[in-house]
Amino acid sequence: MGDTTPELKDDAMTRFPVPAFEDLPEDLQERIEEETERTGFTPNVFSAFAYKPSHFRAFFQYHDALVEDTALEREEIEMIVVTVSGVNHCYYCNVAHGALARIYAEDPQLADQLIANYRTADISDAHRTMLDVAVKLTERPTEVEEDDLERLREAGFGEEAIWDIAAVTAFFNLSNRMAMFADMRPNDEFHAMGR
Repeated sequence: MGDTTPELKDDAMTRFPVPAFEDLPEDLQERIEEETERTGFTPNVFSAFAYKPSHFRAFFQYHDALVEDTALEREEIEMIVVTVSGVNHCYYCNVAHGALARIYAEDPQLADQLIANYRTADISDAHRTMLDVAVKLTERPTEVEEDDLERLREAGFGEEAIWDIAAVTAFFNLSNRMAMFADMRPNDEFHAMGR
């Protein structure tokens, strides 16, 4: 792994200033140190959201809840993230979560397939249904109907998993838009992970 000393890179985003690590509140420093130790580098999303500490706290608390208190497998979460990010053309999330999708799925090609066209990816019918609903919620939220939930039930997803599919989709639509608005740049390390 890389250096485990937290470094908030100036080029983590181009449209807002990245704060200095030592100027951050102690709780943010601790969270960033934990992530840097775990990952081996400081993901740029931490550097970018540190711009506004109250938003950093809320963003990562909700993110952590989505991946820790879920009826979905982590692979499924990352499949949703990468597919939604592909539809939204979010460079940061395509690269960063593409790496996580490759790692959790243990498949070096899956993320690229999902980003390009999830409908032709090598995935199960249940996962295709899951992603159909996630993309519909992303592109045409006013068209989501009870039939979409019923399709998920028929594909084998329970009620909590159905909620979680929507929650992950909604959260990463928010994340994509903030990453694009701030012009967050993915760390170089993400490009090679899981290949």
